Amino acid sequence: MMIDKGIQDVERPAAAGTEGGRRPTGVPAAAGSKFLPGGDPIGPDGIVPQPNPQVVESPVRRRFTKAYKRDILEQVAACTKDGEVGHILRREGLYSSIVSTWRQKDKQGRLDAKAAIKRDVKPAVQDAGIPQLQRENARLKARLQQAELILEIQKKASEILGISLKTLDNERID
Repeated sequence: MMIDKGIQDVERPAAAGTEGGRRPTGVPAAAGSKFLPGGDPIGPDGIVPQPNPQVVESPVRRRFTKAYKRDILEQVAACTKDGEVGHILRREGLYSSIVSTWRQKDKQGRLDAKAAIKRDVKPAVQDAGIPQLQRENARLKARLQQAELILEIQKKASEILGISLKTLDNERID
């Protein structure tokens, strides 16, 4: 393989100086390489280590104490030079938006207030019209049963008298 070094041409062996690094496709690994052809590392005992199958625990939301919030707000308020606030935020791993929220709550006097309480779902308030609708529903069900009973009687009477009843399937409007 030839590498152009200005005026001179220097020849280097394939994969030289690429231990642990990437090499061009088709270039074989150097002798004594600590990597398999697929790129998997080989352990000191010559065995390919298996990845840890344990599932990482899901992250937990951070909670800040009132004293910590006050301390950060005081430190930010004391900043006079450019970049000092950013330095504090990076050091503490905070975003500027959370500090802004703390400032707003502090101005409103809610920074020391108890954290937002999760509210229970309110039971459904029964509408005044629901009992009336339930009565109407019961009345209509009774009328439906009565209508179905009348239809059954008509069917039996037509069978006894030998009269054919027209059904919706048999009726066609021409």
